[in-house]
Amino acid sequence: MPLLRFDNINLAYGDQPLMDGAEFQIRKGERVCLLGRNGAGKSTMMKLVSGSIDADDGSIWRKPGMRIGILNQDLPEQDEKKVYDVVASGLEEVGEWISQFHELVQNIQTDEDMKALEKVQQRLEAADGWSLQQKVDTVIKKLGLPEEKKMKELSGGWRRRVELARALVCEPDLLLLDEPTNHLDIVAIDWLEKQLLDFQGALLFITHDRSFLQSLATRIVELDRGVLTSWDCDYKTYLERKAHALEVEAEQNALFDKKLAQEETWIRQGIKARRTRNEGRVRALKALRNERMERRNVQGKASFSLEQGSSSGKLVMEVKGVSQSWDAHPIIKDFNLRVIRGDKIGLIGANGAGKSTLLSIILGKLTPDTGTVKEGTKLEVAYFDQLRNQLDLEKSVIDNVSEGRESIVINGASRHVISYLGDFLFPANRCRVPVKALSGGERNRLLLARLFSKPANLLVMDEPTNDLDVETLELLESLLVDFNGTVLLVSHDREFLDNVVSSTLVFQPGGKIKEYVGGFDDWLRQGGEVNDLVAEPQTHKPEKKAEPEIEAQPQTDSKKKKLSYKLQRELDALPGELEKLEEELVKLEANIADPAFYQGEQEVVQATLARLDAVNQDIEVKMERWEELENM
Repeated sequence: MPLLRFDNINLAYGDQPLMDGAEFQIRKGERVCLLGRNGAGKSTMMKLVSGSIDADDGSIWRKPGMRIGILNQDLPEQDEKKVYDVVASGLEEVGEWISQFHELVQNIQTDEDMKALEKVQQRLEAADGWSLQQKVDTVIKKLGLPEEKKMKELSGGWRRRVELARALVCEPDLLLLDEPTNHLDIVAIDWLEKQLLDFQGALLFITHDRSFLQSLATRIVELDRGVLTSWDCDYKTYLERKAHALEVEAEQNALFDKKLAQEETWIRQGIKARRTRNEGRVRALKALRNERMERRNVQGKASFSLEQGSSSGKLVMEVKGVSQSWDAHPIIKDFNLRVIRGDKIGLIGANGAGKSTLLSIILGKLTPDTGTVKEGTKLEVAYFDQLRNQLDLEKSVIDNVSEGRESIVINGASRHVISYLGDFLFPANRCRVPVKALSGGERNRLLLARLFSKPANLLVMDEPTNDLDVETLELLESLLVDFNGTVLLVSHDREFLDNVVSSTLVFQPGGKIKEYVGGFDDWLRQGGEVNDLVAEPQTHKPEKKAEPEIEAQPQTDSKKKKLSYKLQRELDALPGELEKLEEELVKLEANIADPAFYQGEQEVVQATLARLDAVNQDIEVKMERWEELENM
């Protein structure tokens, strides 16, 4: 018996149908991955499954008493709540009583506290709360969580673990995961995979991480043009079967179009078509026309092309004896590297390991504590910023790329800017939209369009795969593989690394960086282990992040002035403030990316766009202030 079943589900936002007679079911023990293009309606389907929204038509059956756990795409808030309380909240009202009991037991001081404890005990006994409390303790212990720490003290990866514990504590029959690998590094992704493989219930998840997908999914369900199609296989087999299905569909459409063209030629003969004996054929032609009008074609794919610069010298970069520390903690220690023209080098490490710091040093943005960096000749550098700071949010899509030009020269051929942006899936009417109204995926595509419009022989890319769907990821891979220049690449996408890079730099404890031939899997085959990577800290510390590292200016004086108490307090608070703003930015972008957003009340739309602009400005101001304080 299935846990859940869709019967003839229809759902549309405005005139855009997201589901058209969709059928779906999931059974206990299945791990189902939901695939589809950006904007196809995957997150909307998850809301239908959870019951947070209703379909326009059709029915959804859920097994009576079924428990559903949800791991949201967004990280939980960095607030004053304790880890124990957040995990217990997965049990709803009983969870609140368990949290109260846990707090009171540790802080009994007065008779009033004793009376409050007795009341909570009575409630727990009536609701079988003791067994539920045992579940909370068991999950916290299994996931190794610091139960007494506050959420504001935890890093992104650890807050993701707390959120998973909250979803698991109710022992759900069905667990929903929307982009669970977001904000996680390779260490945390590997940990999450192992936890989910041990989960005994059913999983329904959305991901663009193909290694994660291949490891977990026992079945794939694709949402394509409003139709749900089930593929009872793993991801690699799905790719083969999907390609064949698209070929068959194209052949059938070609035959249909040929027949329609023949009938259109016949109808133009005039008098013959009006004879009574041919009225049936006329009606059939009208039916063919209607069927052709209702056909929903496969959405086009992005089509990147890169303006290749002239060849650099054979030696692109030579790094000798470089070391760098933050607060006496070694990030890079006695590192040596020779980069030769054509090398494609991936940087592998946990969050905070120093990958962006090394890029800053290599690019000359930051002077190391010791050691030297020698640049080669004829270098033309293009840098992909994971924070997209190179985009002007107030300008339109076309203005960010054209920079006043009407056409762009790509490999000797002149292209109109709008035509060029069409290769990156920006239709003409979308080219005039301000960047601040774009979704995260659209901003990434726009940054790629801007990056690839300029000649380059050295590409430096910091997390270029964020928010890109699988098809666009594969296209970007092909472009980088065919690129004749040199590539330095930071990514937590293991398959992307395997498909692109020729060697890897692996960040290990104590500031050690070792070079290995090949990609991520090649490193594992050479004896590497994920646990060898520097794990991100359990608590959130005000470390030097990628943002200021990339923008930092070379230091001329290694001895810095000690900050006053007030300024030091301000500096310590900035990382937490920035992380909150960045999380709010992600939420706003997701809201704006919803197809129904612009159909809402105009006052709400304008207020949301204004807040998006304000948050971006706040981030810029705080980043500048951080850099200023760090350089004092």
